[in-house]
Amino acid sequence: MYSTLEEGVRAWLNTAGMALFAVFAAYLFSKLVVFLVNRFTESTSVARVFFDVSARALVISLCLLALNGVLEAAPANLPMLSAFQKITTLLLIISLTWAAVRCTSSIGEVIVKLNPVLEGQWKRARKVETQIRFLVRGLNIVIILLGTGIALMTFESVQQIGASLLASAGVGGVILGFAARPVLSNLLAGMQIALTQPFRIDDVLRVQDEWCWVEEVTATYVVLRVWDLRRLVVPLQWFIENPFQNWTRNSADLLGSALIWVDYGIPIEPLRVEFLRLLKASSSWDGGTESVQVVDGGEKAMQVRFLMSAADSSTLWNLRCEIREGIIGFIQSNYPEFLPRHRAQMLEFSDSNS
Repeated sequence: MYSTLEEGVRAWLNTAGMALFAVFAAYLFSKLVVFLVNRFTESTSVARVFFDVSARALVISLCLLALNGVLEAAPANLPMLSAFQKITTLLLIISLTWAAVRCTSSIGEVIVKLNPVLEGQWKRARKVETQIRFLVRGLNIVIILLGTGIALMTFESVQQIGASLLASAGVGGVILGFAARPVLSNLLAGMQIALTQPFRIDDVLRVQDEWCWVEEVTATYVVLRVWDLRRLVVPLQWFIENPFQNWTRNSADLLGSALIWVDYGIPIEPLRVEFLRLLKASSSWDGGTESVQVVDGGEKAMQVRFLMSAADSSTLWNLRCEIREGIIGFIQSNYPEFLPRHRAQMLEFSDSNS
């Protein structure tokens, strides 16, 4: 044993020097690998995408691995060696957990990069991206839980607590199950959504009377971007238990209509001709559907529906507004007398006393 502090410091000099050399060598080696990858690969390559996401975590993990190896090989009689070994082991577990999470995320980014949104293949690309996002987040949760458990098991006090907890696992499991039921239900709902694909990223949905796009899908909730740039955060379990509209489930093209009330005296054929002219003049029309029909009639006016189609929901909305404005302007210019109006019938009653 070393009797004085000076002797202990001298005993540590050799080990500390070897530790610094090992950490520095590991750092230089990892930086050299990153430099070579960046130097000889393109920015869009698989290796470049992988290292861009996970390089920092891998560098730190390699340095801590070298440090841990030096401490394990150090003389057993060094003062406070066991404490330093426990600290470096704990840091190594944390860094490896971080590196595993970053590597899993980088693999997901690589898969998404290999499946770009190409013309005519947007459905497959969005399906792959949605599934990968779910799987990556699920794997990251598992990795973090395993890393946390392994890190805690390095403390003897926690091991004793764990043994006592196992003895009461029955009651604790029931309590934990009830407490974590919302989280677990959302995780299971996320797995179900990833497999069945009721919606994908960038799909257009109508949720709770809101027209929105799927912007982000996490392990427990979905972020929806509303048309006015608000964000609607909805738990995944809601999509399992409630109906919603998916306007881009199989294709993005949609049908829409503009409804206009007019007087019964207006001729329909000029409206059809003007409607077709407006559609052909508009860049928003996809050349698919065009129809003019009288769909309703009341006591004072009749309702005419102008049915049209467009490539996606945003284009369809603009086309509907454009056609509605054009038809109203056409009626105002050519048939102003047939705009909806209230009619009143004047009746004359004879005075019985006259």
